[in-house]
Amino acid sequence: MTSAERPAPARALPQHSRRGHRGPAASPGGAEAMTERREPRPAARLDEELQALGWYHDNLTRHAAEALLLSNGQDGSYLLRKSNEREDLYSLSVRGKDSVKHFHVEHTGSSFKFGFNEFASLKELVMHFANQPLIGSETGTLIVLKHPYPCKVEEPSIYESVRVHTAMQTGRTESDLVPSAPSLGTKEGYLIKQGKIVKNWKTRWFTLHRNELKYFKDQTATEPIRALDLTECSAVQFDYSQERVNCFCLVFPLRTYYLCAKTGIEADEWIKILRWKLSQIRRQLEQRNSALTS
Repeated sequence: MTSAERPAPARALPQHSRRGHRGPAASPGGAEAMTERREPRPAARLDEELQALGWYHDNLTRHAAEALLLSNGQDGSYLLRKSNEREDLYSLSVRGKDSVKHFHVEHTGSSFKFGFNEFASLKELVMHFANQPLIGSETGTLIVLKHPYPCKVEEPSIYESVRVHTAMQTGRTESDLVPSAPSLGTKEGYLIKQGKIVKNWKTRWFTLHRNELKYFKDQTATEPIRALDLTECSAVQFDYSQERVNCFCLVFPLRTYYLCAKTGIEADEWIKILRWKLSQIRRQLEQRNSALTS
């Protein structure tokens, strides 16, 4: 592991008094009863505790955590994920301004160790650092745990390569954030599109946002050539009728759009996110119709 990849040391600001903790640099508000002997947690109980958090993302990678927090979070957004270094290690990923810091959280069997501090539970850890800032690495960036990034949001299965925007409003608590965080998948990139009248192929810059797929002359263009309303799209599928490879099509009432990606993987990603979009549109329509008839 390079120095750039190594998680930032978890340090608390020194001006607070330190009491009730074991260790040389304990800070206030942590597990004051850590001097008592605690029974080890059974694995099943630990798993239940992690899942109950609402912001535990299990096997989320470091790269994906950074993408989610930078794209969708705000200063103080955080999530917990499994570390790939050791079985008893977890990573607390926290956004501080325009970067994401990663801190090790060690499960000792009966408590959670965070730097020199020790806590009886993860909720206790978060409550502590919601009031006392962390210092992230050598930069001295101050980070306060403010906004849990929920795991129970509707995200495509490929969200490591697709940015998923979550509506996270300031002041929302953990309990009301999770069920009310709609997910809006977005994607952008170059695709080759077949012309409507002259069947030639031209490279265009495509952006997917909410229920619109727009294409531009290139990435620098500010006005789209066309905006496609996905609520009118009936199907998205691979297409093998063209001489080109990695092609797929979007079926609309008045026209079928033929698009090609550079690779099969890229084409598959576009198809998955577009199909996911269509499924969300259909579900919303069904819910609206059900509400009208009830």
